[in-house]
Amino acid sequence: MYLLSLLPFWFLYLISDFLFLIVFYVASYRRKVVQQNLANAFPEKNANERAEIERQYFKYLCDLIVETIKLTTLSEKAIKERVKINNPELIEEAFANGKSIIGAVGHYGNWEMGALRLSVLTDKRRIIVYKPVSNPASDKWFLRMRSRLGATLVPMKNTLRKFVEYRNELTFSVLVSDQTPVREEVQYFTTFLNQPTAVFLGIEKLSKIIDCIVIFCDVRTVKRGYYQCTFVPLINEPKQTAPYQVTEAHVQYLEKVIREEPQYWLWSHRRWKFKPEDVIK
Repeated sequence: MYLLSLLPFWFLYLISDFLFLIVFYVASYRRKVVQQNLANAFPEKNANERAEIERQYFKYLCDLIVETIKLTTLSEKAIKERVKINNPELIEEAFANGKSIIGAVGHYGNWEMGALRLSVLTDKRRIIVYKPVSNPASDKWFLRMRSRLGATLVPMKNTLRKFVEYRNELTFSVLVSDQTPVREEVQYFTTFLNQPTAVFLGIEKLSKIIDCIVIFCDVRTVKRGYYQCTFVPLINEPKQTAPYQVTEAHVQYLEKVIREEPQYWLWSHRRWKFKPEDVIK
């Protein structure tokens, strides 16, 4: 991984182009999963339209793989050049008002590069909540890559304890909003991309505990290897919201983003593993 990360982007994208041919045409990696997800999410689109989204998705997935490898050694300066923040003043304004921030992100665009860019946005504590990878070597590599610019990495199971520990600090926390809970932890279903979808309530619960602002980190692809992030305010006073209002806000915004440019979401993820009738008795 380290040696590959030293290669220039132009060479890595040649590898990505070759990898796409293998993944899409030869190995046919999870194409049935992607096709089923797209058919369920976009019943209004015809087969040709969904096939084009599928092809574009796999091309981007291969770019995402080589870009993530490059993050092992990509400099802070290069990350700032490749991910432009459109409205950083929103973060500083929140801190000036004594409010911490939770930023919701999806598995959309290059969320790993986006998280590293957010790691150097402020000198306040930056927290990235992550789901450990089952393979120990891979987990160690991801931890090192994600934390190398100063962010505090917190595994999901320790989130509440760590947030309570840092409650007297101003923090900017990043949580992925479209993870799939395990069956035993499902507490809420919503409609997401035309389907009943189990969602974590972590962002909602944490925001009410520490009374912070909830934003969506809207990361869009500008061109190959370049992105821009816009902070979208969702909830300013979470303690005053109705049950599930915070959750619905970030889930609905993510769906809006996906519908505008669907090829950049992680369609090969088995997001819909079970239905309400499988969980709620």
